[in-house]
Amino acid sequence: MDKLIVLYPEPEDRQAFEAYYRGTHLPLCAQLPGVLDISFSIGLENAPYFALFEATFADRASLESALASPEGRAVEADVPNYASGGATVFTATDESLPLP
Repeated sequence: MDKLIVLYPEPEDRQAFEAYYRGTHLPLCAQLPGVLDISFSIGLENAPYFALFEATFADRASLESALASPEGRAVEADVPNYASGGATVFTATDESLPLP
């Protein structure tokens, strides 16, 4: 599994960020082709970021294809509409530790 991860620093207006993010941006993210799962946290505590987003894809090719799609470009173009502090975007390949 591969993930798209986005970290958001403190916005100028927390309420405006959250309202737009939940009402407009997340529905756009849900349209990404090949996305298997989306999780997010808003109002992180004891962290240098305000919010965290993760979208899971079957593999790197699926993730890259989603980002290059019209839906992916729409998601990227929407970020300045709510993230006054910008965003840090990166990808990662999941690994897991089997538990006894």
